[in-house]
Amino acid sequence: MIFLYRYCRMLEEGSFRGRTADFVFMFLFGGFLMTLFGLFASLFFLGQAFTIMLVYVWSRRNPYIRMNFFGLLNFQAPFLPWVLMGFSLLLGNSIIIDLLGIAVGHIYYFLEDVFPNQPGGKKLLLTPSFLKMVFDTPEEDPNYNPLPEDRPEHLPRDQDQHEQQHPQ
Repeated sequence: MIFLYRYCRMLEEGSFRGRTADFVFMFLFGGFLMTLFGLFASLFFLGQAFTIMLVYVWSRRNPYIRMNFFGLLNFQAPFLPWVLMGFSLLLGNSIIIDLLGIAVGHIYYFLEDVFPNQPGGKKLLLTPSFLKMVFDTPEEDPNYNPLPEDRPEHLPRDQDQHEQQHPQ
């Protein structure tokens, strides 16, 4: 839970700042792929895979951050999912769930960040407009002219200040 909270927060405040719909779309895309792959591999508890996916995306988007694992191992952020997988292996857990999270995270990262920047590449993951309409704040129209009562100079507080400066 701590990993999920921490890396969701860092993604949302970092590379997804102001792009809530894209953040939700990443969740939906990752959840769909994990469920699909999980059905084929007979995996039913995918929470850890989802967390590893978020860690993978965060680590690839922050490649220069130095990490420290239990004070024993220093490494760059892109190695974090692999270090966590190695730790799971040391604990005797199956690494299939971790590999699923890394695979789904890599598919998202590749389609969102790598492929569009290649020669001839284009953005394949497009956030649906209904998600943008629901989650993102609309851009302000530069041609919008508010009604006189909605303009800042007509707020009651401004009227009180005006009356104090110019008594009748």
